[in-house]
Amino acid sequence: MDQPDGQAAYVLHSRAYRETSALVDFLTPQGRLRAVLRRARGKSGSLARPFVPLEVEFHGRGELKNVGRIESAGVAAWLNGDALFSGLYLNELLIRLLPAEDPHPALFEHYTATLQALAAGRALEPLLRAFEWRLLDELGYGFALDLDVNGDPVEHEGLYRLQVDAGLERVYLLQPGLFNGAELAAMAQADWAVPGALSAAKRLMRQALAVHLGGKPLASRELFRKR
Repeated sequence: MDQPDGQAAYVLHSRAYRETSALVDFLTPQGRLRAVLRRARGKSGSLARPFVPLEVEFHGRGELKNVGRIESAGVAAWLNGDALFSGLYLNELLIRLLPAEDPHPALFEHYTATLQALAAGRALEPLLRAFEWRLLDELGYGFALDLDVNGDPVEHEGLYRLQVDAGLERVYLLQPGLFNGAELAAMAQADWAVPGALSAAKRLMRQALAVHLGGKPLASRELFRKR
């Protein structure tokens, strides 16, 4: 579908394409769009970098669009250190999991707010867990944190494992990868003062995301390990 009007966008990833162009993945309220940016070594190319709010005009009816116009639409989120790696992680998740041209305007707004929070120096882990959860929920992969797969309330003293296609299952024997009910209740309320809740949330999100990532490791996680 041709989209002649400019729309809000962020660059998720860009790579050289042919002699002077770039192939760019954009996040927009209308979903993830891939487009060819001509004359990428000029002024337009300098704007086509991550974390810069843009207004972009897309042309073309196929899956691969063309960029007709690209302009700055605000102040870039200045990320460095672990905040930069976190932003790259968000971008990679979106490229890997978000279907092309599948509108998610609320996710776009959440992404914008997360970049601003990262740039402001907010604690990284709660921001990342909130974004992962929002992404899973938007894609239809979310699950309840306060109810198990049978619809029973999660009990603080209980032990649970994640059944990715169904939700949380109560178990009665110790095994690797379990979560206790108190941790799950804290996650449901985003109460990160509860001991162990934040680390448990990281484990839970990794389990929930792994099946959708198809076993291929995330390059941004490797950057975190090597930093």
